[in-house]
Amino acid sequence: MPVHSPNSRNREREPKGGGGGGRPLGLLQRAATPEPPSPRHRVVQQLEAAGLRPDSASGTYPCPQPEEDCMKLNPSLLGIALRSLLAVDLWLSKRLGVCATEDSAWGSARPIMKLIEVTGHAIPWIGGTLYCLCKSDSTAGHEVLLNLLLALILDLVLVGIVKSLVRRRRPSHNKMDMFATFSVDRYSFPSGHATRAALGGRFFLNHLVLAIPLRVLVVLWVCVVGLSRVMLGRHNVTDVVCGFMMGYLQYSLVEYTWLSSSNLQTFLRLCGLK
Repeated sequence: MPVHSPNSRNREREPKGGGGGGRPLGLLQRAATPEPPSPRHRVVQQLEAAGLRPDSASGTYPCPQPEEDCMKLNPSLLGIALRSLLAVDLWLSKRLGVCATEDSAWGSARPIMKLIEVTGHAIPWIGGTLYCLCKSDSTAGHEVLLNLLLALILDLVLVGIVKSLVRRRRPSHNKMDMFATFSVDRYSFPSGHATRAALGGRFFLNHLVLAIPLRVLVVLWVCVVGLSRVMLGRHNVTDVVCGFMMGYLQYSLVEYTWLSSSNLQTFLRLCGLK
């Protein structure tokens, strides 16, 4: 029967693997496990993972912006198209503003363009319509002139509302020497002269018996009024184009709500004109 010495029994009770220096196995495992990071350390790690670095002066991290406040790096196709259209509109309007000032390329033609501007102004139109309405002695003439007057008033109201809502400034090369301006006339969109020209042109072509040369002259006048607004630097090209479209639609509305002769007589009695 073998005899074990006390030293051999002590070696058998020591943990296997050595190198522990006599320390228990549980203490070795706890020493090898890393301590969990503190809450402040976790916040720093999250900020650095998001690409944020502390400020060199204050040592603080910038506050991350909400996702909706961040700039979109992939704009929509519609936004790109609108910005491109706006850039082309501004460039073309500036190139066509050849009568904006006396020193412009066609500055000598500026008085003629300003005379055309007066022909499309609301005051001559409304004043002339009221004068013809008072001088006319036929029912048919009263009917046409009264509806024209209401159409001009409707045009003033709608153009003023749209200008107040859009608030697009006039071109930078415009010289503010316009005839009889109002508060909303500092805005550019849409062109009131263009809406009035389109409205009046359709009205004349549909309710006046005109010879072919006069009908051609009316169409030319409408086009010249719109072109003069850009040449004088009063409006951008899109202001005039949208003004023509708006005036065209306004005439359709006037035709839909046309006042008949019976309603006209009642209206004249209420106004004391008859």
